[in-house]
Amino acid sequence: MTTTTTAATELRPLHVPESADDEDAADFRAMVDVRNATYRLVSGHDDHRISAAELLPHYRPDPHETRLMWLVLHEGRPVGRVGVDLPHEGAAVVAHFLLELHPDVWGRGIGTEAMALVERTAREHGRTVLQTFTEHPEAPGPRLVPPTGFGSIPAESRNARFLVRSGFTLEQIERNSTFDLTGALDGVERLLAEARAASGDYRVVSWFAPVPAEHVEGYAWLKSRMATDAPAADLEVYEETWDAERVAAHDARYVEAGRTMHVVAAQHVATGELCAFNELVIGVDPSEASHQEDTLVLREHRGHRLGLLVKCENLLRWREIAPSSPRVMTYNAEENRPMLSINEAIGFTAIAYEGAWKKVLPPLPNP
Repeated sequence: MTTTTTAATELRPLHVPESADDEDAADFRAMVDVRNATYRLVSGHDDHRISAAELLPHYRPDPHETRLMWLVLHEGRPVGRVGVDLPHEGAAVVAHFLLELHPDVWGRGIGTEAMALVERTAREHGRTVLQTFTEHPEAPGPRLVPPTGFGSIPAESRNARFLVRSGFTLEQIERNSTFDLTGALDGVERLLAEARAASGDYRVVSWFAPVPAEHVEGYAWLKSRMATDAPAADLEVYEETWDAERVAAHDARYVEAGRTMHVVAAQHVATGELCAFNELVIGVDPSEASHQEDTLVLREHRGHRLGLLVKCENLLRWREIAPSSPRVMTYNAEENRPMLSINEAIGFTAIAYEGAWKKVLPPLPNP
C-alpha cells in the first residue's frame, strides 16, 4: 500500500497484528481509538464503540474481499482513518471506502488528500465506482433528497458539502433506529402472537454462532440474498456467493472476539427451507448497546409476517441473553417501508440518518 506524506500529515498503511496486545499493534489500537472518538463526536453517543480485540478479526485476510486501511496522522498524532474495501465478486467495479477524520482537524485539507488516495487506490485496482455511507447530523437549512424520493439530509452539513464538491451523488438515505430494552415488552409479545397466527406454514429455529450443521446451507443462501433482496437504490450491488466455508469464517470473527451473535430464522415447514432471519449481536461488555445486523425475508416468502416473527422472537429472547444491554440499534433503507413499518410497530425510534453516496470515476485523459 502507498504511504502518503506531506509536511504535517501522514497517511500510513495500517499493519494488522496477530493480537491487539502485540508490540506491533500500536497503530491498530490507535486506529480503533480514533474511530471510536470520531463516532462519538459525530453521533453524540458511544454506542458505536468497539475494542481493538473485538474489531481485529474483521481485518483478517478474506478471500472474498481485499481490505486496505491507512492511519491518518497530523503532526504525529492519530486523527483519522481511511479504508478501501475491494469486493472480488460481481463485476468488480466497485470500491467501498470510509474516510473518517476527527473534527479537530476538519478544514485543513486532510480530507482532500485522503480522497485523492482513495481514488488513486481504486484506479490501481481497476475500480471505476466509489461508494460510501456517512452519518449526517441534523442541521437547519436546505435539504438534499436522493433520487428514491425517500428521506433527506442537511445540504449544508460539512460531510455532505465535501462529498458533493468531490463529485459524489446522494443515492439513498438509511435510517438509524434504536429499541429500548429496559421497558416493558408487552407490545412485542402481542405482535409476536399476531405474527405466529399469520405464519402457520412456518416454524421458528434459532442458534448462537457458530451456526449448527443442519442450518449451514440455508443460512448461507439467506446471506447470499442480502445484497440483492434489500433495497439498494442505484448503488452497485452484486449477489454474493456463500458456502459452508464462508459461513464458518463469518461466525469465527464473532466467536474469536468474544462477541455473542444470536440468530432467529423462519423455516418453511413443508420444505425445510430457511426463508427469513434476524441477527442480534453484543460485545464482551454486557452493558453496552446491542446491534441488529442482517435481517431479511426472501422475496418469494413475503406476505406471511415473517419479518415481524423473527424480529419479535429474537428481541424477547434477547432480554434473557443480554439482560444488561439498554437498547438495540439497527439500520434500514428509508424506502424499505415494509421493514420500517415493522420496526415502528415494535417500538424502534429514529435517532440519525446516513447518506449512501456514489461516484463514477471519469476516464483518465490519454497520455
